[in-house]
Amino acid sequence: MGFCEIHENSSKCSVNTMECFMVLSTQAQKISLATLCGLFGILCVFENSLVLYLIFSSPGTRRKPSYLFISSLALADILASIIFVCSFVNFHVFNETHFSKEIFLLQLGGVNTSFSASLSSLLLTALDRYISISRPSEYKLLMTRKRAWIGLGVLWVTCATIASLPLLGWNCCTLNSTCSELFPFVDDNYLSSWICFVVILLGCIIYAYVHVLWRARQHVAYMGKHQVQMGKQNTRMRMDIMLAKTLVMVLTVLVLCWSPVLVLMIYSIFARLSNLLRKVFAFCSTLCLLNSMVNPIIYALRSKELYSSLRMDFSRFRRQLKASEDSPEAESTHRSSMIET
Repeated sequence: MGFCEIHENSSKCSVNTMECFMVLSTQAQKISLATLCGLFGILCVFENSLVLYLIFSSPGTRRKPSYLFISSLALADILASIIFVCSFVNFHVFNETHFSKEIFLLQLGGVNTSFSASLSSLLLTALDRYISISRPSEYKLLMTRKRAWIGLGVLWVTCATIASLPLLGWNCCTLNSTCSELFPFVDDNYLSSWICFVVILLGCIIYAYVHVLWRARQHVAYMGKHQVQMGKQNTRMRMDIMLAKTLVMVLTVLVLCWSPVLVLMIYSIFARLSNLLRKVFAFCSTLCLLNSMVNPIIYALRSKELYSSLRMDFSRFRRQLKASEDSPEAESTHRSSMIET
């Protein structure tokens, strides 16, 4: 497929123009993309569903604001994986164009809402940890359940509003403006604004975690110099070291997964993209899905409370499985099968 002149006013808003954005030209590319989306999507839904179950099955965790933010993160990642995989594979692999501009922008709005809510939940989690380490004595007064729910409500409403703007009229068809080279019907100015929104979110997350990491290093250095009492100080030092390792993982994964997509989006605003770069963008988009898959491992399953809850549930499941195997019905079934053989 040749490069389509999507900036021409005569064709940029036609449904047929969507074929210009279907950049995967070989069957191997389509199979590779579908495999990545399927693998990341299934794991993402399973992991985040497990996190939601562990949080809400325990009264101790579901009441804490920090776990409410992790629940919001898990929910956003589940929605992101389902909407992204279905729409992305349907468009790039099966090349479906039998839907209207409004349906496409609705799907795109769902993807933007879920990924934006995922990043915003990461920001609230970062702010929660920022307050807990910078103002520990006032943490319970500042971070109440009511404020946590209000923050989550503002988060989701803001993300949904920003993501629905193209559907409400901020698109290149309605405004007769310059269309994006990466997304059909999307106005370049809207894409620039959404990039700024995401970059601000990422910047705030990085700033908060760098501050937490700096404070953790201060604690480690202080404990190392004043290691007179062994008990609580050594415990606190181990916690700070573990927190520092977790934050390094958080920042590394966040930057690696989102940088390629954002760089290509920014580049598309100022320069014409080749077919090769647009194929690279299609594959790099799956890194955002990878980020949603890794989030529960970093944020939830490294939590001692959730990890111990997972171990208890797994042990309970093993006991029930063993009890069912040792039951009289199972023994009689086993004996009858032995007689038959």
